[in-house]
Amino acid sequence: MPQTSPLRTSAADAGGAQVKSAVRTVELLEYFAGRPGMHSLAEVQEAVGYPKSSLYMLLRTLVELGWVETESTGTRYGIGVRALLVGTSYIDGDEVVAAAKATLDRLADDTTETIHLARLDGSDVIYLATRQSQHYLRPFTRVGRRLPAHSTSLGKALLATYTDEEVRKLLPAKLEPLTEHSHTDVDALIEDLHAIRERGYSIDAEENTVGLRCFGIAIPYRTPARDAVSCSVPVARLTPGREQMIRDALFDARDRLTLATRHL
Repeated sequence: MPQTSPLRTSAADAGGAQVKSAVRTVELLEYFAGRPGMHSLAEVQEAVGYPKSSLYMLLRTLVELGWVETESTGTRYGIGVRALLVGTSYIDGDEVVAAAKATLDRLADDTTETIHLARLDGSDVIYLATRQSQHYLRPFTRVGRRLPAHSTSLGKALLATYTDEEVRKLLPAKLEPLTEHSHTDVDALIEDLHAIRERGYSIDAEENTVGLRCFGIAIPYRTPARDAVSCSVPVARLTPGREQMIRDALFDARDRLTLATRHL
């Protein structure tokens, strides 16, 4: 059963045909953005609940405009290149990303590990910038990816800047795990957030990726915080001394980012 989205509810309140069409367009793009690959018309229709004929016409329009792509048979659909261009322009124009550039570069040089900058969006974090580890031969990036806040050091660092009551409202009652180490219970997560507030940084103990330990710290230019930075280290390379060095580097980065974002 398709669920009624907040966007659709707003459109119904507004009561305009053009608004309704715009909301359906956004819902479709969000559907494809959250589900990589190609999808049949039946799959999309089941998920969004629109009449099949109007859904088909909307999809054809989006294909013509480049927001949605289709394969040679014209029966399966996926996100188009126009969405990438808009996403890139968002990052290129973001003041925090620009202000954080020098600090992220320095943090990557100091730690030689993978560095991420991410933003809280609802119950997820969205990755805005990445600096690759100097230890990997095969580069990868998470820029533009969305992951559950409760399973990442970035997300937990940001959630810790909210009150317990706000966290309960923000997150679903049942937390979906990414690994066997992920939180699945909000009460247990909140206990973790208490510890994060005490020590000033978060730890992702293989909760996002098995074999990877991550440390995160929020940037306090807003309250509650909106953005955070993290450092990811393979567990096999993490000694107590190296962990202390990374913590110190993160605190230094937070101080630098606080200064760099003070005008925002």
